[in-house]
Amino acid sequence: MPVGAMTVEMTKQGLKKGFMHGWAVGLGGMTVDLLLIIALYMGLASVLAISYIQIPMWLIGACFLAYLGYDSIKHSAQDITLAGEKPSQSFFSSYRNGLLVALSPGNLVFWVSVFGAVLSDSYDMTQPTKFLIVGAGILAGILVHDVGLLAMVALTRKVMSPTMIKWVSIIAGFILIGFSGYFVYQFIIALKGIL
Repeated sequence: MPVGAMTVEMTKQGLKKGFMHGWAVGLGGMTVDLLLIIALYMGLASVLAISYIQIPMWLIGACFLAYLGYDSIKHSAQDITLAGEKPSQSFFSSYRNGLLVALSPGNLVFWVSVFGAVLSDSYDMTQPTKFLIVGAGILAGILVHDVGLLAMVALTRKVMSPTMIKWVSIIAGFILIGFSGYFVYQFIIALKGIL
């Protein structure tokens, strides 16, 4: 799975607040992923594939990721909980962050372009269970990715100082801003395609 905004946010939250908070971000993302699989099954893929809908989604996604990156850099030294300490932020707020990252228009475009192609290829009116098996396989893969990533983050977190965690948060912010730049690039390419 490619490193995306969700992976960056999970890693950041996992380092700052621990395994459960990082996993809460992942669960928030998986909630949206499940809803998108259902929506793709119901025909959303064809609507989101329309260029007049995709183009503004790239720009909105770029703005959203730039904001997340800026926020990550600005608050890099805040809310760091060392191993053994209890986080001040609730599990639900981390879950909400996962929902918000997954609901970003860029994530929707990613889903339609990557997983939408896989899912639409497996869609067969006579065998709807094939689609459900492929969808369940994608969700299982995401779950394995999330738990594996956060297990590594939890082990790494035990030996990191607050300063190191702060710098990881700053780097994560710049990576999110980099994703934002990529979305702007995709926006320009898509815009040139229709002009």
